[in-house]
Amino acid sequence: METPILCVKDILKVYSGVTVLHDVSLEIYPGEIHSLCGENGAGKSTLIKILTGAISPTKGKIFIDGKEYDRLVPRQAMELGIAVIYQEFSLVPFLTVAENIFYGRELSKFGICNSKEMIARSKELCEEMGIEIDVNARVMDLGIAYQQIVEILKAVSLNSRIIIMDEPTAPLTVHETAIFFRLVRKLKEKGTTIIFISHRLEEVFEICDRVTVLCDGRKVLTCLTSDIDRSHLVSAMVGREISNQYPISSGAISEKDVILEVSNVSNKNVHDISFKLHKGEILGFGGLIGAGRTEVMRILFGVDTYTSGKIIFKGKEYHPKSTKQALDSGIGLIPEDRKHQGIVPCLPVVNNICLSVERKLASNGFLFGGREQKLAENSIKELNIKVSRPTQLIRTLSGGNQQKAVLAKILATNCDVLIFDEPTRGIDVGAKQEIYELMVRLANEGKSIIMVSSEMPELIGMSDRIIVMGSRTIQGELKRGEYSQELVLDIASR
Repeated sequence: METPILCVKDILKVYSGVTVLHDVSLEIYPGEIHSLCGENGAGKSTLIKILTGAISPTKGKIFIDGKEYDRLVPRQAMELGIAVIYQEFSLVPFLTVAENIFYGRELSKFGICNSKEMIARSKELCEEMGIEIDVNARVMDLGIAYQQIVEILKAVSLNSRIIIMDEPTAPLTVHETAIFFRLVRKLKEKGTTIIFISHRLEEVFEICDRVTVLCDGRKVLTCLTSDIDRSHLVSAMVGREISNQYPISSGAISEKDVILEVSNVSNKNVHDISFKLHKGEILGFGGLIGAGRTEVMRILFGVDTYTSGKIIFKGKEYHPKSTKQALDSGIGLIPEDRKHQGIVPCLPVVNNICLSVERKLASNGFLFGGREQKLAENSIKELNIKVSRPTQLIRTLSGGNQQKAVLAKILATNCDVLIFDEPTRGIDVGAKQEIYELMVRLANEGKSIIMVSSEMPELIGMSDRIIVMGSRTIQGELKRGEYSQELVLDIASR
């Protein structure tokens, strides 16, 4: 049988008496695309850090090409051909593609940076990988998919034999993911080994040869992706069976019960936006990145103003000048970028949850900690936020639990309209299910939800109607039963 290019044997990792990896063993073979699956907190990130030399295992062995190592350090891992690509880019935006590829190890001649040689080698690399990209373009001027491709080109230029891809498609649309996957398959053809981590399970089945599942720091299975179906994979990841991936609201939606009506609204970012939102409805917004979906939500939430058109909310004209005015009126937003727009990382969970209602919790200008504590404890229990205590710093929580804390903050305002912008980006399948169930429960209780999503199965599975945007305007509207992935993409691309 072929010798593994990478093998870990009985890897144990203990932090402050807490075991996060329990004797994990794994074999990765040359030229395979191997998926590493598991919920947030399952141990995937810890294992990656051990493989790249960022941390050392408490015990266990690492084998590269059959050679044994007790631990690796970052430079050693790089020299052995291990590279990692994260969903958050490490590119320098104002530098060119070529400059980014050779950043930190610039080619020189007589002590002077040899730009011509770097450009020539970058072009050769692109040609070798079958990529059409202007190596003289600044990275900031590229689309997200091509920025991700530059990250891969950097890894390939290092002669990396094992590339770990950690949620590489999280910021990409369906179309951009297809571009990215073409390059991944090209890498496989050239014999590069890829460890692929994604919460989008459809991608695991589309591109991966084998899959390993971690649950609570233990390896629970390794098998061919062709030997397992989605439901069994999910059950292995969460340790329980999940049915009804996309729950459907049970409440009847009345065409007459319009809570929000947007008519011909425009500003410098979008134009001629018109749609209606009904009470108890989950209204999906689909389209490619750059179509203007988030820009519409920014208007509704008072971040940006509109220069023409009209918005009627609960029977009255609505023209918010600030997010505070939007919240006071009854419209709340769960932003797509939770790390920079949804949470205050340096504050505890309790303060993050109570941020939007501090004035309501105060008496005579004084804020009483007991009221904050009670609200936070109730929210943690209601949303099943996994936290050791309310005073735990929010930045130490998993992505899914941070997202639920952002939800708790907005739900505390008791808004009538809730905008979910990419609600499950970068979170695991178990947390996704909990958020879906919460959205349906809120809709059944009479709340109205607008959901922006680039995940097509999620958009189709959760929405009562779908508004499709393209070129910063609305291109079409589809009702449940009418839409398909192909139709949504066709309309979005017009």
